[in-house]
Amino acid sequence: MTQLAGVAGQTESDRERRAFEVMITRLEGAAAELLSIETLNGDRAPTELKRIGYGLPLLLRYRVSGAAKQLVFRTQAPNWFGHDRRSDRACLSLLAADSFGEQPRHIVVREVGALRENELLSLRGTGEFYLVTDYVEGTLYANDLRRIERTGSSTPLDLARVEVLARHLAELHAAPTASDSPEAYTRSIRDLVGSGEGIFGIVDSYPRDFQRSHLLERIEELAVGWRRRIGRSKTDRLRRTHGDFHPYNILFGEGLEYTLLDASRGGRGDPADDLAALSINFLFDGIRCPQAWVEGFGPLWRAFFKCYLALVKDDRVLEHMAPFLAWRALVLACPAWYPDIENGLRESLLMAAIQWLENPPFDPDTVEATFTGLGVPLLPHT
Repeated sequence: MTQLAGVAGQTESDRERRAFEVMITRLEGAAAELLSIETLNGDRAPTELKRIGYGLPLLLRYRVSGAAKQLVFRTQAPNWFGHDRRSDRACLSLLAADSFGEQPRHIVVREVGALRENELLSLRGTGEFYLVTDYVEGTLYANDLRRIERTGSSTPLDLARVEVLARHLAELHAAPTASDSPEAYTRSIRDLVGSGEGIFGIVDSYPRDFQRSHLLERIEELAVGWRRRIGRSKTDRLRRTHGDFHPYNILFGEGLEYTLLDASRGGRGDPADDLAALSINFLFDGIRCPQAWVEGFGPLWRAFFKCYLALVKDDRVLEHMAPFLAWRALVLACPAWYPDIENGLRESLLMAAIQWLENPPFDPDTVEATFTGLGVPLLPHT
């Protein structure tokens, strides 16, 4: 069934023909006989200027109740125009099913579904998709950080846990995946800057009357420059990533046992993504509760970077940290996400993001000076 989107000679096996007949019978409400399968490649003719498309449709000729009829069967081909992931291609089919009927004089969608071996599974008439996972007992890592806010200090277990997380990322980022293409890295940076969950999307979630909109505009301008700087020229940085490695997606059991939740954005990108996602939370909590910096979040911040950099020996990750830190800072400063923090802290986070974007490489050892200069001092560590 994986060959259904291929040329006609590759699709006319008995099982594949039967799968088409079952689908057509379901649509017609009467037994159907498949007569032929032909490729539709009018936009691939030798004289046609257009030389690329998103799939190769098949024309299905069939007979039902004595009448000859036709349908077009489409699948989506993977490519690097934002369709490299199976979920991207599913989105194209679902969007077509939802929107073609709104267009005047448009072809009519008769079916939307998925391939499974030699079966065509219908999604017609369905609503939202769902996901079912197993359940794991444990406590969100964010609860550890809330405790440190209250007590003002971290424990030996806290330091051990942050080192375990650093080692996890070092192993995850250790080597490129042989099956990945450079375009996967370009996609990840494009998503970082321009997607609905990326920098532009988070900026759009700020209130229209946000008092410091000029800071948001500056971050957007700088982000475009970063996309040009690294999006296509640094593709050797591509590694496996978690994609959303923050304290609400880490579940600790007893001691150092942990489970991760909700990996995002395809699991491929720059290692700096994961480092920024976790580390900025230590910084954020230290800004909000400076009395917990010296003996609490500061030691976690330093231990995390020290452990990771010692294991991977990758100084270049700091060169790429700025846009990922800026993205996470935008989230933390956003009234939609964190409505209860003080406006002064919002402004300081956004100004820090601008400084990081304007002055690479990022240096974890100067973060206290950065925020002191912005009027939000972290108590200096000794």
